[in-house]
Formats: sequence, structure tokens, C-alpha cells
Amino acid sequence: MNIIETRIEDLLILEPKVFGDERGYFFESYTKKVFDDLVGTKYDFVQDNESKSSHGVLRGLHYQIAPYSQAKLVRVLQGRVYDVAVDLRKDSSTYGEWVGVDLSSENKKQFLIPKGFAHGFCVLSETATFAYKCDEYYRPEAERGIIYNDPTLAINWKVKDADILVSDKDLVLPELADADMNF
Repeated sequence: MNIIETRIEDLLILEPKVFGDERGYFFESYTKKVFDDLVGTKYDFVQDNESKSSHGVLRGLHYQIAPYSQAKLVRVLQGRVYDVAVDLRKDSSTYGEWVGVDLSSENKKQFLIPKGFAHGFCVLSETATFAYKCDEYYRPEAERGIIYNDPTLAINWKVKDADILVSDKDLVLPELADADMNF
């Protein structure tokens, strides 16, 4: 597994070693010992989630407040997405900054998003199947978010605005300046 550091501390891109031949390919998407050796033992994943979405679907920007905040290890099983993490850690020198990465079934990259980040993705392919591990259980009472088109973040989701599909729940999320967070 190859680790790629981003410009925001602790926000990492993971590239697995893929073994392929005329039959197809094989790779270990997650091995706890290898993962712990590379990034440390601070993550203990307890829940796996999967979603399938069509082109232009934008899910996010979501997070859970402490003490139920979640770290996530995300990847794409089928298709391609643009995945974004926004630093919400008030004491961080990169507070309010974000990193985006193309994740696809072809590049097999994974994105490690620590606690204290909002997360979202937009589907760039016709459809995409998205999977992620969380180190804390989903708790509806702790769920929060930031509107995907917050002008202070100015995220380019790589899809025309007219083609973006957002849930009713995500359309009423606050901007970063008004968001409820405790990191």
C-alpha cells in the first residue's frame, strides 16, 4: 500500500498494490495490520456503508459532532466520483480548507478522512457504487452538515450546476460560518 499525503495534515490518499493478469485483478482493500502499520492504531472501524448513485448525485457535506464524530476510509467499487473533505478542526492551520480527489473503480484509490472533517462526493460517471468504513456508529442526533455550494468553500464538484442532484435534506444545510461543530 502506498500512502500519499495531502496538503492537510492527517488527510491521506491510499493506493493499494493491485495484482492483475488476463483473468482480472486482485488487491487487499483493507488489512488491519497493514493499515495500522502505515497510519497508526488510532482507527478502529466498526461499520461499513455502501451507496449507489447516478451521474450528478452529490451527497454531502456531512459529519457527526463529538463525541460521535467519525473517521472514514472511502473508496469506489464501480464508477467514478469526486470526493471532498473539509477541515472543521477549529485549532487547525487549515481550518475551512478542503482537498478533493478522484476516486474510481479503475484507480482503486482510497481516501482516509479523520474525525473533524466534513465529507461529500459527486458522481462523475453514469453510476457509481461508493463504499466506506466508519470508526463510529451512525447516530442521527449527532448528524450535521454544510451546504455543498457554500461560496466561502468554492468547491468545484466537476459537474455542471444544472446536473447536480442533491437531497432535500442536504439543500437546507447551513454554510460553514453557521454550521454546528465542536472539533
